[in-house]
Amino acid sequence: MVDFEVVELPETDYVDEGDTAPDFTRPLVNEEYWEDAALSDLAEEGPVLLVFYTMDGAFPATYIWNEIRDRSWDSDHDVTVVGLSISSPYEHKTLIEERGIDYRLFSDPANGVAEAYGIVNDLDGMAGVSEPRPAVYLLDEDRTVEYAWVASEWPDFPDYDEVEAALADL
Repeated sequence: MVDFEVVELPETDYVDEGDTAPDFTRPLVNEEYWEDAALSDLAEEGPVLLVFYTMDGAFPATYIWNEIRDRSWDSDHDVTVVGLSISSPYEHKTLIEERGIDYRLFSDPANGVAEAYGIVNDLDGMAGVSEPRPAVYLLDEDRTVEYAWVASEWPDFPDYDEVEAALADL
């Protein structure tokens, strides 16, 4: 049994439904390579499901990506699924290989994207280290947020059925 304490996170003013999601350019990693990519370029191609998650190697990241992989949302819906965490491109490549993830992952070690979205989580016991709160954003072609879920405690996980319902409403 995993021994951890559930911690309530402070309220935050995060990007929410109806808002325009902030654009960003960061390294986007797949199983073979990475290159800088802009969220706006992905969105121009169609809806994007942007999944913020804890650093690679942390158990919440494993749970989230196992669930998303098993549900294969991009096969059942016209959506591009991408992740984002503070982990480096090297760590992302390892996570992709070990978990059999067919999705690309943005690398944001300075956590600037989470800051722009209002979802920074300062890590206890690690001065100056933060990561994004787990969050899920469904964006249309104009980066308008059609669905938003942001963790209110740690650890916390999205309601995957609710995300699927939002995808079905596209």
